Amino acid sequence: MRRLSLDTDRRFSSPDNEHLVTNLPGQPHVDFRHYAGYVTVNEKNGRALFYWFYEATTHPDGKPLVLWLNGGPRCSSVGYGATQEIGPFLVANDGHGIKYNPYSWNREANMLFLESPVGVGFSYSNTTSDYDILGDDFTANDAYAFLHNWLLKFPSYRTRAFYIAGESYAGKYVPELAELIHDRNADPFLHIDLRGILMGNPETSDAEDWTGMVDYAWSHAVISDETHKIIRNSCNFNSNDTWSNDDCNQAVDELFRQKIFFQMPRIMGGYDPCLDEYARAFYNRPDVQKALHISDGHQLKNWNICNRKIFNEWSDSKPSVLPIYKKQIAAGLRIWVYSGDTDGRVPVLSTRYSLGSLVSGWFQEYKGLMFATFRGAGHAVPIFKPSESLAFFSAFLQGESPPSSR
Repeated sequence: MRRLSLDTDRRFSSPDNEHLVTNLPGQPHVDFRHYAGYVTVNEKNGRALFYWFYEATTHPDGKPLVLWLNGGPRCSSVGYGATQEIGPFLVANDGHGIKYNPYSWNREANMLFLESPVGVGFSYSNTTSDYDILGDDFTANDAYAFLHNWLLKFPSYRTRAFYIAGESYAGKYVPELAELIHDRNADPFLHIDLRGILMGNPETSDAEDWTGMVDYAWSHAVISDETHKIIRNSCNFNSNDTWSNDDCNQAVDELFRQKIFFQMPRIMGGYDPCLDEYARAFYNRPDVQKALHISDGHQLKNWNICNRKIFNEWSDSKPSVLPIYKKQIAAGLRIWVYSGDTDGRVPVLSTRYSLGSLVSGWFQEYKGLMFATFRGAGHAVPIFKPSESLAFFSAFLQGESPPSSR
């Protein structure tokens, strides 16, 4: 990695105006600046990650920097986090435009959304073999390289308080990246002022996540008593051989055949199931891609909110990130976890089981760990509870107790 002298190159003395977004089609009037474009993470292989960065709505110089990641592990943080949940511009229900989000998290922080790893959204590699080795470690290392190269473009954020947030499979991405930052902060040149991590409905520990999903489906009458009993008796989610058991496989397949299991969190709270298609239509517009410095408006890139091929070829996934929790809490890092209680994919029971396995009485011993639930919210909590999730985010940044209501 290139080292800079203390009198950093003048071309890095201000934000990268080449990436300034000035003509986003249909953009509501705002008083903050936002930037989008590519950051190269591996020059030899031609790997580049796409980002969209929004300055805070007020006093950006005095507010922290927050990186948001979505999971999948194949889905776009721009398409989900920025466009449907917590960004200032949400896709409108006409499938073409955008609208202002009064509960955007950039009211409280400078928000950086990253499409990661390559193959997700607009992020790409010119070396096809890169797509065959994608996994947790690959993703964490590229995200780390992205951060340092992005900070060269935006040097005023090099010493800013920094947080990482995300949801779903980013429950693994976030602590894995945080651990990488913590370990490499021993080099003063590489230091990033990481203060805490925030995760919503996160995948945390595989065995407990599976058990929680099964119990949640049974407790909500999605699967029968018989199916629940078969899974409980035949599936050892702590074993690498669990999927070699035919009874277990058949019972789990039955669980996934119950379509309402996935529809439940979407039905509650007025969730619009067409949001993904609205996002796809918006990001495949020539004028949008040109405004976001993705293409020239003629040779377009094909954008999808999730890349299913990546999921099928994922090379490594840590079975549990709880050891990272312990390590980071001991180092003074603040960890907050929240869960929408109508989510059936990574339900509140999964998170409770995972956190409960840390140690008996975890909420007393692990002072740096906070867990909260949002009643009536599904997998993407800010969609269902926008004002409440913004208040929760604000409390997290300020190190205050989360509000009980708003």
